[in-house]
Amino acid sequence: MTEIKIDRVQIYAVAPETPRYAWAEGMNEQFMTNNIVRLTTRDGLQGVGAAASYSEAGFDLAVAETLRHLVPHLLGAGANDRVALWDRLRNYNIPQAPQARSAIDIALWDLAAKAAGVPLYQMLGASRSRIRSYASTPLLADIDAYFDLVDELRSSGFTAVKFHCWCRPELDVALARAARDRFGRKLEFMLDVEQRYSRNQAMLVARVLEELNFRWFEAPLVDTDIAGYRELRRRVGVPIIPAGNWLLDPHLIGLGIELGAWTSIRVDATIAGGITGTLRIMSLAEAAAMTCELQCWGYTLTQAANLHLMLARSNCTYFEQPVPYPAFEAGSLDVIRTDSEGFVHAPPGNGLGIRVDWPVIEAASVASYELTNGSGGIAIRRKGT
Repeated sequence: MTEIKIDRVQIYAVAPETPRYAWAEGMNEQFMTNNIVRLTTRDGLQGVGAAASYSEAGFDLAVAETLRHLVPHLLGAGANDRVALWDRLRNYNIPQAPQARSAIDIALWDLAAKAAGVPLYQMLGASRSRIRSYASTPLLADIDAYFDLVDELRSSGFTAVKFHCWCRPELDVALARAARDRFGRKLEFMLDVEQRYSRNQAMLVARVLEELNFRWFEAPLVDTDIAGYRELRRRVGVPIIPAGNWLLDPHLIGLGIELGAWTSIRVDATIAGGITGTLRIMSLAEAAAMTCELQCWGYTLTQAANLHLMLARSNCTYFEQPVPYPAFEAGSLDVIRTDSEGFVHAPPGNGLGIRVDWPVIEAASVASYELTNGSGGIAIRRKGT
């Protein structure tokens, strides 16, 4: 592949006015910032990567601010420098917002695949062109509200649903039992409790989910409680997976694998170092005969990065489809939706295959930065928030 040098870098902290949701009782509705990196080469080819950040108080600018200090490394670099850049940015003395490095890496891979004239999943190996999906719900008011949504999801083709719930064991168990009673074996179910249980609570609920044959139990403990996960997995039969938001480095995940902490690995490419870092993690899982169930909660560009990895590698069983759809599709001309048979397909086009509505992105940005070769600095454009 001919090397193409980056001549311009743009960063957007995008704050769309979309419906907002919470994932657990006691959590306010989340403001979801879409942090976008846009790379342009001297010949006009563009690569795009993005990662979401979340806050209860307002749209978060931390990732965009971190990006502002990292992007000078990109000017004059090329798409073929992506692994070297990943290693270089990894070795800062103190942790940076992980979405920043991830978005940069995804944009470089998008640029490389576009330069090669292929969809990203084909460049990465192309194990398949579609994957079954599950609907990932927000927190809803009561069981009836969940059932109304599940009925709608079933009628549109979904065969699996993951509940984000109250994260109170008695209420969560009631929902799980009611869902199995109502829908029988017609649907696969998962439960995600956002790292909010104690070890005793996790054990009690895991036994119920095992009885109900749930597909998996997600984030029962904080990600860093590897010993707790190991003991829980040893004592129950339901598959146990982490949240995937805190243990992000391949070395730490490798340690958890060695200790037998989880049934499957769980990460998000837009947090765990982009395509480069997530490929390493998926390889660790594959070597241990484990699946790596990638997160996709976020806007369309977030979903696309993870979807291409799932299509490239065979050790992932489901695509996470955030619902309802409109809250996650702002600023994208191409969207990812589950078909009538319960599958999502590779996006059209090369690279990530997602066309961005740049006028909409620019209008919704609360901060943006630009750096070009020869500019001598970063131009800052910021709106009031």
